[in-house]
Amino acid sequence: METAMRQRGGREKNAGHDAVSTRQPAPSGMVYHHRTKIIVLLLLLLAVLARVFLWGGRVAEDPPPSLSWWQTTIIYQIYPRSYQDSDGDGVGDIRGIIQRLDYIRSLNVRAIWLSPIFRSPMRDFGYDISNYTDIDPTFGNLEDFDNLISAAHDRGIKVILDFVPNHSSDLHPWFQLSRQGVAPYKDYYVWTSPGEPPNNWLSLFRGPAWTLDSVRGELYYHAFMVQQPDLNWRCAQLVEEMNNVLRFWMSRGVDGFRVDAIQNMFETENLSLNEPPSGDPDVEKDSWYSLRHDYTFDLPEIGGAVRRWRDVLNEYEALDGKARYLVVETLFDNDVSIRNQYYDYGADMPFNFDLLRVNRSCGGHCIQHYVNRELGHLSQGQWPNFVVGNHDNPRVASKMGKDFVNAVNMLLLTLPGTPTTYYGEELGMSDVHVSFDQGQDLQAKGQGEEYFRKYSRDASRTPMQWNEGKHGGFTSGCVPWLPVSQTSSYENVESQTVSSQSSPLNLYRKLAVLRNEPCFQYGGLEYGVVNDNIFSYIRSTPAGESYLVTINFGHDVSIDNFADALNGVRLGEITLTTGNLKSGKYHVGDKMDLYQLELYPGEGLVIKLR
Repeated sequence: METAMRQRGGREKNAGHDAVSTRQPAPSGMVYHHRTKIIVLLLLLLAVLARVFLWGGRVAEDPPPSLSWWQTTIIYQIYPRSYQDSDGDGVGDIRGIIQRLDYIRSLNVRAIWLSPIFRSPMRDFGYDISNYTDIDPTFGNLEDFDNLISAAHDRGIKVILDFVPNHSSDLHPWFQLSRQGVAPYKDYYVWTSPGEPPNNWLSLFRGPAWTLDSVRGELYYHAFMVQQPDLNWRCAQLVEEMNNVLRFWMSRGVDGFRVDAIQNMFETENLSLNEPPSGDPDVEKDSWYSLRHDYTFDLPEIGGAVRRWRDVLNEYEALDGKARYLVVETLFDNDVSIRNQYYDYGADMPFNFDLLRVNRSCGGHCIQHYVNRELGHLSQGQWPNFVVGNHDNPRVASKMGKDFVNAVNMLLLTLPGTPTTYYGEELGMSDVHVSFDQGQDLQAKGQGEEYFRKYSRDASRTPMQWNEGKHGGFTSGCVPWLPVSQTSSYENVESQTVSSQSSPLNLYRKLAVLRNEPCFQYGGLEYGVVNDNIFSYIRSTPAGESYLVTINFGHDVSIDNFADALNGVRLGEITLTTGNLKSGKYHVGDKMDLYQLELYPGEGLVIKLR
């Protein structure tokens, strides 16, 4: 969702919800006395050897489960304006993405998610759509898109599109006909009588959420920008129009959708109801956060909409037997059950953004708290996921520091479930300073320079850094749409590919290959040593190998006894290391005693146990 919302949370208390240890039960029925000790000892031995735990304490499946493609791949988010410019106009495009598919394949990525590429006036960079079934000329045309689908599928890469159901652009033909009162379009948006706004509802982009239209003479509702009128999902004709949008793109080969701003889709039918104050003393009175959103956010009718979309996706799955993926964007919320209700609605998953909150004040216990919020609250059949960066948030290197890029990628790619990587995080790209004059984030610029400095999203959307050439190899043009980082001369794909094996890119590739191991694909998780510095866990399957993952997210060198956490297992072999040069004592292939591991801040190891 294109929003400059404040990220709340920072460091939170540890949830104290540990995974439940599961042991094999003793056999029932009569047992001969002289065999009792032997059987008990065998059971204890099996319990120690197995050490297999799924999130929530469930035992991992054996034989291996049948997993869908979206459960086995990394999802790689591309911001198309910033990935690769093919024609020298300074803006990335579809042909540029096609040029880089082999690179994406080299990351062991099998699914790309594209931020909006639909026709748009670009007031909100594509999240204000004026035609849901066409490509904006900035990015190319439908033929280019078809070529992308073909080229990606040839390489075994799935393509996921953004779906923006909450609002359109005010330049969409539907809105132009709606403001003229033309049936059935007159009911495609949320209108109320002329005069004063019917309630106190506020826009997420600050100020009143109602604007008077000069043509219709009535006010329309917009949860976001004035130029983004909300669609009326209580209108049956609109519902079918949007279902047909999904059908249009799936007929062209699209493999799934990420749904934007889903929690804003419905408003109460009684428009006279005011939303109560939130009681937050730290926000301005015209801020969205100054109200509690009882009538405009997370309404129960959303469930029916998701189920209808799932029915549409199932139409295509029934035709060719290929799974279609549906993931929804949900905001930070202290109640995990609100997020998880989307599983029941029919989504494959809601994005879990908890790790976006992580910064340098978040040590081992803090990381465990956020991991627990996901793994400790899933029901049977619900698949986890983790996200560490996206187009609305600061990059990992800027939040955590360069020394922690490898550590965060190691965490992301070894936790259970489906990981999502924002382009450039595999390199450790940093936020780029973008001056007010250079800024492209119109929503932030429209609220003044001070607001822009605090909340502009431009810094994390700068061009991908491919090589040490002009503009980092992103464009052959004179001026890219946003400035390229000055670090592109040495922090780029080309140099990191040929540099040390522990460069962020090379380590990322190795971690991505390691994810193919059964224990990382579907195995259980049990916590190991967790303290103010260290977060560690064991990934295992009943019949496979076990790995210990241990990372220092703290501020101090930590020396810890992992043998005790592993019930006496003392030996292991290093499979991967972050290669933190402050230590340099651990190397891939080293056999090591787990009794005392010494890890520096930002240092992590993956260790094979058996």
